[in-house]
Amino acid sequence: MDVSPAAMVNATVQMQQAQSIQQGQIAVFKKTMDIAESSVAQLIQSIPQPPALATSGTLGTRLNVYA
Repeated sequence: MDVSPAAMVNATVQMQQAQSIQQGQIAVFKKTMDIAESSVAQLIQSIPQPPALATSGTLGTRLNVYA
């Protein structure tokens, strides 16, 4: 099987270009995930905390129902 040097060089260049494109896509994906992580963290922090359970009495000491 004879393979021309030009074909080998062309295949190598194409593989390098594909790898560069993939690296760019991965970088964009990572940045998107970082932004999503930040947004979710902000949403979680903005949720109000439910009131604490009652500490005495017969109501609210065993079950906290928050609507």
